[in-house]
Amino acid sequence: MADSHHTLDLYGHAVPLRVRRHARARNLILRIDEDTGGAMVTIPARTPIRDGIDLARRKAAWIAAQLKRRVEPLVFAPGVELPFLGERHTVRHNPGGRGVVCADMEIVVSGRPEHLARRLADWLKAQARTEITTRAHAKAGQIDQRIARITVRDTRSRWGSCGVQGQLNFSWRLVLAPAFVLDYVVAHEVAHLAHHNHGADFWALTESLTDRMEEAKAWLSTHGRDLHRYGA
Repeated sequence: MADSHHTLDLYGHAVPLRVRRHARARNLILRIDEDTGGAMVTIPARTPIRDGIDLARRKAAWIAAQLKRRVEPLVFAPGVELPFLGERHTVRHNPGGRGVVCADMEIVVSGRPEHLARRLADWLKAQARTEITTRAHAKAGQIDQRIARITVRDTRSRWGSCGVQGQLNFSWRLVLAPAFVLDYVVAHEVAHLAHHNHGADFWALTESLTDRMEEAKAWLSTHGRDLHRYGA
């Protein structure tokens, strides 16, 4: 189903509004759209697009407040502090070192200064893949499910997804969140291998695969958007 693109007037400022139909949606869901910097409303398959637009207009004050909270991008550079599995680390540059070393709350990047941002991003993505892959296979083994493939990308609209053939997809930026949050997202997608819905059985299985599920969901709702500022 194709998205419907519109413009929302927020007190004299025009922002993008995307209305997306979803076959499994039961209610209208409003969120900030990281891809466009505006808002997105997900609606059930048979709901008129106008209903989604009307919801966004009624919630204009909330959208404006959320967009105001967006923080400026933070580039990877020496001296920058960034969270690694939720703990603050300071980025250092050591031209004569080897690779990237994480120790004593510092991440030390070697090589030429103009390559630091790319080296650090590559290292973070590799760490994310290791953390996610290890946890995903362990959790899938607990429920006797098979993972077809694990992909780690810089996704914007969701932290993870599960394909119908058993392929799992994740955002590498989860490695910037606390470990219990990353663990929850992995558990969530692994649980979808057994339940391709968000019913009671799915949530019970997810909770059995991770600790602090509700706390992790609340953390992502409050802080998840901030993870996209790093390395921008």
